[in-house]
Amino acid sequence: MARYNSPFEIHVHGEVNLRQDVNGNQVQDALKPVWKYAGAKSLSEASGSFYEDEPGIQFEANEHMLQLCWTVEGDEDFRQALDEMCMNLNELAQTGAAIEVTFYDAEFADEEEEGSLPSDAESRDDFYVLFVGPDPASIMQVQRDLLVQDVVTLMERHFDGAELGGVVAAIDALFTDRFENMVSSLQLGKPPRGTGGGGHAGGGRKPRHLH
Repeated sequence: MARYNSPFEIHVHGEVNLRQDVNGNQVQDALKPVWKYAGAKSLSEASGSFYEDEPGIQFEANEHMLQLCWTVEGDEDFRQALDEMCMNLNELAQTGAAIEVTFYDAEFADEEEEGSLPSDAESRDDFYVLFVGPDPASIMQVQRDLLVQDVVTLMERHFDGAELGGVVAAIDALFTDRFENMVSSLQLGKPPRGTGGGGHAGGGRKPRHLH
């Protein structure tokens, strides 16, 4: 359902590997915060994206996979719906997964096209990543893999990939220390569930699609 005067087009993108016992009703309940935000009465009603060329929200029961390539109109309060969705997906996830979120400043784009923006105007575009998983270790593994990928991609502009083993080892050591510190601080018998977390990436306007 369209939201009038919504300042953002919000794109949610990712894949979550679900437990084999998860069914469609559980997926619908887990995603209720976002489809309810969209003004729908069910997941199936909201599963289509704001853009027809995007597959939207798809639960592949045979593959036990939730696929997200979905845009909705909204405001900053959609972040709360995303956090609630991630907390729910933690209970269903088989492995850790990353979900990319882009807030695209639709108002800025419209005014820029009309040429009505002041010279010092800046867009409110934002991009960040949320993580879900059955436990903190699985979430940290995804965070580690993404960081290694980003760092290696950046450094390969200046160094051969074979020279970067020490850099990867240093990243692994940092995550090992973080995990050990977390484990040592837990109350015995009360492990926390995995939680959503975000990391902001700056620099310029992001494209609407993150394919």
